[in-house]
Amino acid sequence: MNFRFLGRSGLKVSEISFGNWLTHGSQVEEDAAIACVKAALDTGITTFDTADVYAGTKAEAVLGRALKGQRREGYELFTKVYWPTGPGQNDRGLSRKHIIESIHGSLRRLQTDYVDLYQAHRFDAETPLEETMLAFADIVRQGKALYIGVSEWTAEQIAAGAKLARELRVPFISNQPQYSMLWRVIESKVIPTSDAEGLGQIVWSPLAQGVLTGKYLPGQPPPANTRATTQQGAQFMSRLMSDDVLTRVQQLKPLAQEVGLSLAQLSVAWVLQNKSVASAIIGASKPEQVLDNVKATGVKLDAELLRRIDAILGPVVERDPAQTTSPTRRP
Repeated sequence: MNFRFLGRSGLKVSEISFGNWLTHGSQVEEDAAIACVKAALDTGITTFDTADVYAGTKAEAVLGRALKGQRREGYELFTKVYWPTGPGQNDRGLSRKHIIESIHGSLRRLQTDYVDLYQAHRFDAETPLEETMLAFADIVRQGKALYIGVSEWTAEQIAAGAKLARELRVPFISNQPQYSMLWRVIESKVIPTSDAEGLGQIVWSPLAQGVLTGKYLPGQPPPANTRATTQQGAQFMSRLMSDDVLTRVQQLKPLAQEVGLSLAQLSVAWVLQNKSVASAIIGASKPEQVLDNVKATGVKLDAELLRRIDAILGPVVERDPAQTTSPTRRP
């Protein structure tokens, strides 16, 4: 496993990190979830990402049980706050009340005294940014989080947050956006702003919800028991499941074979070619998926191969920075 610094901080993370959105506490049984975490540890993954909202808080609890007994200093644990975790009006957003209450709940479920990185899962336009950043700063000073970050914030929101972080002297080090061969909306604005402000990218969905594994075929229904057959998975994947996209993805397979990689490995390696990316989050319902994806670490793709990938995918790549998924109002 290779490691990279997260932004301009001194924190190192594994190039491949393990996330449990859409899996732990919902799609897979706990024994399988724990087996995937153990496989991740065995392959050298040290970075684990979750969120309080995943599976209605159950995903954090599963991850806490899976990591129990591991040397706490030996792994990096990330979680997030913003989406609703209860029925009340204050059980959501980035108010001081919700942030403080949420970190306590996350620490309890994760069975730890602190998280390495606490992230604002979206931007909250209904709460003053000063209130949000001060709450995060207090959590850091209390030792309940070591660093703070955000997820799916626009370039302008990142710059405003970074300014306040400097004033509060709090380590604001990361952004967690969607990024893949097919989804490149962060390249024109978010990455340059993040680089200037010292934030690294921890990218989610490098396999485009599984589309970049090549298992979905044009003109055919999704295989049984795959993400595209679930209600939540289908919601996120609708744009990616067109025959044009799926046909072009199939054309990538010979390129992967030329460099001795599976299509999934090529796809994860592709996002890691971007020097602004500190880590690519993978998910898994089976340990063998972890073992396959982790082989993308340390892979170098030459410029000609990257050009050929662009030539195949060009017309179906989403690049519009306005597609950054940041709500303007709380859910």
